[in-house]
Amino acid sequence: MTDQHASTHASGGRASQGVDDPTDLPATDLPAANPDGAPAPKRAAIAFIFLTVALDMLALGMIAPVLPRLVEGFVGGSTVRTAETIGLFGTVFALMQFFFSPVLGSLSDRFGRRPIVLLSNFGLGLDYVLMALAPSLSFLLVGRILSGITASSVPTAQAYMSDITPRERRAAAFGMLQAAFGFGFIVGPALGGWLSGFHPRLPFWVSAALSLLNAAYGFFVLPESLALKHRSPFSWRRANPVGSVRMLSRTRTLLVLAGVLLLGYTAQNSLLNVYVLYTDYRYHWSSRAIGLTLALLGAITVLYGLVLVRRASRLVGDRRAVQLGLFGGAVGYLIFAVASNGAVFLCGMPLLNLVSIAWPGSQSIMSRAAGPNEQGQLQGAINSLRGIAGIFGPGLFTWIFAKAVGDWSGLHLPGLPFYAACAMMLLSVALSFASEPPAPAAM
Repeated sequence: MTDQHASTHASGGRASQGVDDPTDLPATDLPAANPDGAPAPKRAAIAFIFLTVALDMLALGMIAPVLPRLVEGFVGGSTVRTAETIGLFGTVFALMQFFFSPVLGSLSDRFGRRPIVLLSNFGLGLDYVLMALAPSLSFLLVGRILSGITASSVPTAQAYMSDITPRERRAAAFGMLQAAFGFGFIVGPALGGWLSGFHPRLPFWVSAALSLLNAAYGFFVLPESLALKHRSPFSWRRANPVGSVRMLSRTRTLLVLAGVLLLGYTAQNSLLNVYVLYTDYRYHWSSRAIGLTLALLGAITVLYGLVLVRRASRLVGDRRAVQLGLFGGAVGYLIFAVASNGAVFLCGMPLLNLVSIAWPGSQSIMSRAAGPNEQGQLQGAINSLRGIAGIFGPGLFTWIFAKAVGDWSGLHLPGLPFYAACAMMLLSVALSFASEPPAPAAM
């Protein structure tokens, strides 16, 4: 992955200018408008894409702490039924991501990024209105289905960044979007918890307002990034999840890195689904302590996304950056598993968060292996991998934790889910060595 290919700009057809980050471009240096389709992206457009991803994650984070309480009110206060329902909601959300990410990605390859991003933002806002008004569990379930579909705008936003960013600088651009994810992870749960103190459904209304305002703002500032000559016909054969997997198996590089991402995304579910249970069981942390440490984890993600990704890509190349990030994640999970106290556990966070440089690096390499008319389909396929991990990962790691502290408690291994995550990350490191630097895709 040390090979960096200077090539034609994916959206405009002119040579890359060697900038560090799309936001570093002065206004006069932005690509000129294309006679065959896409006008030049402006700073406001780049900021809008960042804002879209941040607000999507912020809205999801805001409802995370209040959704269980809302569900609990519909099931008569039963903790068991609440847990079962939340598990169902999570699976349904992941399934929608799995099925609809490639559809929206392929639609963006056909009609352009702008209409898909704006319609998704508008749809997400209406979905939160529905959830805010939901009189029953069935309405909430419909809301989660729609959330899973409309949140699939994220891969389209990533394809937009691929269009407007020189190939050799895409890792930095994806790192910026990774920082947007981290921002939502920090602010969302805290803001949602605070708003719920005024009314349990207020976070849904605020999420709706933010999404609708973002759609309205984007209508005025977001130009199209995909030139007409780079668009491709829509095909259900390519837009379904099976077609996406077929695309990822087209070359050794895409296939290997798809496996790397799937293992890494699955391992992340140990953190998303066992973190609270584990730190409460082993260190007896309070809800406040858990919230603060999750905010710290998000802050490190933002820092790495904005600063470390670009430097790692420049110093060692995307390929080595991916391997370094995956290995750091493995060490971080190992520290989580063996930490005898909370202080040692926290020491694992900076190492664990090195995976923040692995994801943008992988996406950068994969984007160079696909043509400019396939970026939406590619990002949709990558997001489908997240969906697969989201379907199977939560049940796997919560089952491992339950067995480790229950049926297998004689082993005294409450950290077993993190040992499993560490093993997955080490396997992904080994797999990454089978990849090869891609040749530039034909323009």
